[in-house]
Amino acid sequence: MAAADLILVLNGGSSSIKFAVYEPGETPHCRLHGHLDRIGLPGTQLTFSEGPAAPITSPAAAAAPAAATTFLLDWLAHHGVFATLAAVGHRVVHGGPAHQSPELVTPALLADLRQLTNYDPDHLPGEIALMEAVHARQPQLRQVACFDTAFHQHMPRVAQLLPLPRRFAAQGLRRYGFHGISYAYLLEELGRQAGPVAARGRVILAHLGSGASLAAVLGGQSQDTSMGFTPAAGLVMGTRTGDLDPGVAAYLLQADHLTPQQFNHLINHESGLLGVSETSSDMRDLLAAQATDARAADAVALFCYQARKWVGAYAAVLGGLDTLVFAGGVGEHAAEVRARICAGLGLLGVELDAALNATHAAVISSVASRVTVRIIPTDEERQIAQLVSHLLAE
Repeated sequence: MAAADLILVLNGGSSSIKFAVYEPGETPHCRLHGHLDRIGLPGTQLTFSEGPAAPITSPAAAAAPAAATTFLLDWLAHHGVFATLAAVGHRVVHGGPAHQSPELVTPALLADLRQLTNYDPDHLPGEIALMEAVHARQPQLRQVACFDTAFHQHMPRVAQLLPLPRRFAAQGLRRYGFHGISYAYLLEELGRQAGPVAARGRVILAHLGSGASLAAVLGGQSQDTSMGFTPAAGLVMGTRTGDLDPGVAAYLLQADHLTPQQFNHLINHESGLLGVSETSSDMRDLLAAQATDARAADAVALFCYQARKWVGAYAAVLGGLDTLVFAGGVGEHAAEVRARICAGLGLLGVELDAALNATHAAVISSVASRVTVRIIPTDEERQIAQLVSHLLAE
């Protein structure tokens, strides 16, 4: 492997930055991976692992987002990463109507993304800042933006429409969908594990984590997804409301005299499981507390109930269901949540094997189940490395 053949992947979030270094190819090989988490909170820490080695965790003097970016880039430079790179790939949550496939980061692209920050003020500014920080450090290094909205670009028109006056559609207001990088990886992995027929069948992908969404996929194409114009829509999430009666928005803006910025913070950072439980946005905490805390029990029940409704709705969209895939931190690790979502889906042919579900097996459906239920750990970083590799080859 030549010195400048590797790909660095940076996956920036609101309170964390995941990173990984890959040898490019159709199946990228990971050499280094890790994350900087609790950004903006006490106890910021860096965790990393080289190859199969056990992870190492250490404190990071990087409380604010800008300081966290500087800390991580300094750490990567100290470990000689920048000397080995052909390119850096970034996850960009919102591409708007114009950006639907991976692109080289240019001043024109950054200008377009700045124009889109009103679409996604919680993610885009930080993602832009990360790209600018890399450019300031390594101006000649190629960077590639990979858009979370790209997977859903071919949804049927009816699934993209918002029921607003058409003048708003001209401003780019429509349903975009997100978690697309994760969904692309899950669909490819489903094909590797179960074969191309399964991957092109009637599939519901459930990416359930702090941010959560579901997607209905047929013939390898997204047919619908629970997130919409922004990632705040759809299923209730860790701190996001999910779908909300617009009358509630009007009431809160008037009665509580909220500014648009305050309302955005409310629905994205104070609501969801955190708002209902009043204690935590973390499903692990809520599951542990539900037996003695009615608020935690309500939060868990609401999440499972809504996810079950979305599965039922998307089975109707697909005309049936062949495969249900769970992914994300909750989807991969919370056996009780999976069981409660699947309870009552027997009419669709879903039947779990309790023992397999408890051990987080790759296939958790029973032998008698008409629907195959799988757990597939998602890997957005590897998917980004693959997309960057393809773009550089082109």
